[in-house]
Amino acid sequence: MPLTEKELMERDAKRNIGEELLASILEVKAGLHGDVHKVEVTEAAEARSKTGLSQPKFAELLGVSVRTLQEWEQGRRSPSGAARSLLHIAAIRPDVFREVLAN
Repeated sequence: MPLTEKELMERDAKRNIGEELLASILEVKAGLHGDVHKVEVTEAAEARSKTGLSQPKFAELLGVSVRTLQEWEQGRRSPSGAARSLLHIAAIRPDVFREVLAN
């Protein structure tokens, strides 16, 4: 059963919010609370990020649909053949992609 307004006020009057916040911060810093989730960045997402291009522009340069690029970036599908080679080039030489787009 939820607390009444009066019960809430009585409870909160006894609390030191600043102290509670400080204690919580110290617990988090000590690693006592919270989970760490690591998201692996796909080669496609990393390559596009290095070029600084939008998904539509990058997909156009690769000759694929934006949806296909999104699938690669989210790890639901993997590129194969020439697309994988182009992604590798984009990752190590993003300037080449920007230059191709400029011309």
